[in-house]
Amino acid sequence: MEVVVTGRHCEITERYREHVAEKLTRLEKHDHRIMRMHVEVECETNPRQHDRAVRLELTAHSKGPVIRAEAAAEDKMAALDLALDKMAAQMRRAADRRRVHRGNKAPVSVGQALADTEPLLADAEEETSETLERQAGPIAVTGDGPLVVREKAHQASPMTLDQALYEMELVGHDFYLFVDKESERPSVVYRRHGYDYGVISLDLGAGD
Repeated sequence: MEVVVTGRHCEITERYREHVAEKLTRLEKHDHRIMRMHVEVECETNPRQHDRAVRLELTAHSKGPVIRAEAAAEDKMAALDLALDKMAAQMRRAADRRRVHRGNKAPVSVGQALADTEPLLADAEEETSETLERQAGPIAVTGDGPLVVREKAHQASPMTLDQALYEMELVGHDFYLFVDKESERPSVVYRRHGYDYGVISLDLGAGD
């Protein structure tokens, strides 16, 4: 397994690279197909963020889907351990999900998913109705918190819903954006509770 370690705003020593390579061998018992691991270490320069001074992202490239996990801690060693634990847990959850019978754990319908979220949306709107709105460039922001926008673009191929659920587990997120192979619609699958999921799809022709 090839291991590549890169740093942003911090120095990566040869000793730390060796430590990372040794630690990453733990993951091979969960997925023996891993060919390359990319470890990105970013150091926070703001002294107020001392408890999250280091953010570390792991990306595993294998013959299957890409697996990603990230964590933040006071130092490089602690951030690495946290990210490793997250990635191992994601691999175990993905393996568990494959063992769940598909027919018994089908995602709820779009209508039901939206109906379930309507009360939550109504409460959120009521809470923010009296909150002042400010303009940050082209974006309207409510509240007085800082605006942080992080953009990422990923190459994607159409996939089945079952594959999207599998990849969502591997990246460790509660949602996953994909293009449905059957309907060719942009869709989002999201975690509800346990092994229950919801799906929201966009009908691009609805406004015509």
